[in-house]
Amino acid sequence: MNKDTTISILLPAYNEEKNVVATVEEVLKALGDRFSGYEIIIIDDASSDRTGDLADSLTKGNSSIKVLHNETNKGFGYSYRRGVAAATCDYVCFFPADNCVPAECIQAIFDQVGKADIILNYTSNLEIRVPMRRFLSRTYTGMMNALFGLRLTIINGPTVHKREIIQAVKISTNGFAFMAEIMVRLIRSGHSYLEIGTPIRERKYGSVKAFRLKNVISVFKTAWTLFWDVNLFGRKNYKSRGRPVSSSPILVQPLSSKWILE
Repeated sequence: MNKDTTISILLPAYNEEKNVVATVEEVLKALGDRFSGYEIIIIDDASSDRTGDLADSLTKGNSSIKVLHNETNKGFGYSYRRGVAAATCDYVCFFPADNCVPAECIQAIFDQVGKADIILNYTSNLEIRVPMRRFLSRTYTGMMNALFGLRLTIINGPTVHKREIIQAVKISTNGFAFMAEIMVRLIRSGHSYLEIGTPIRERKYGSVKAFRLKNVISVFKTAWTLFWDVNLFGRKNYKSRGRPVSSSPILVQPLSSKWILE
C-alpha cells in the first residue's frame, strides 16, 4: 500500500545544529522507494544556533525538503501544529530532530503505514534513559491511561496519522503534551491504532528539553483540562473507543549493540 501513498515527515527542531542534518539523512535513507512521494518539513522554533541556516541549506539539493521558521520560540506543540497545517501528503508523521531514531527503525515504522489510522512508536530500550526520565515517562503514561481508559505503552512518542484525521483534530496546547492530547481525542473518538516499539540511540549532542520544569507543569495542566473536556463537558463526542489492530505491539530488534551506540 505504501507505494501508492505519499507521506509528510515533520521534524520540529530547536537548537539542533549538530543533529538536524543527520536526522534528515536518516529519514531519507529510511524512505527509499517506500512511497510514491514525500515531503520533509523542518520547523525551526526560533533556534539561537545554526539550526535554521543548516535546514535552509538542505533545501538547495532537494525540492522535497521545506523549512518553516517560527519568528519566536513557540514550543514543540506549536511547531508540530504548524507542520501539520502545511502538510500536503496522504499521511503525516513526525520525529524529533535529535538524530536518536536510526534509519532502520524509521523504516520499520514506515512499513506499518496504512495498517491503522494511527501508528504509534515507543522506545523499547528505555534502559538508555536516566532513571528519573524513565520514572516520569512511565508515571505520565500510566496517569493518562487511567484518566482516559487507555492501554498505551507510551503516549508521547512519534506517530503517523492520516492527514485528514490529524488536520481535523483539536489541539489546544503548544507544549509537550500535544501528542497525548491528540492520542486521547482520536482513540476516544474511535480511531484504530497500532503500536510499534523500536530502540533508539542516545543523544550525542544538545540537551533534552521535554523535562524542564515549565514543560512538566504544562503537561499536567493539559491533562487536567483534557480530563474535563473528554470525560465530562464534551463526553458526548467521545463515546466510542478505538481499538488496537494487533493484540500486542510490534517489537523491532536492534541489529547490534554497536548500531544503537553509533
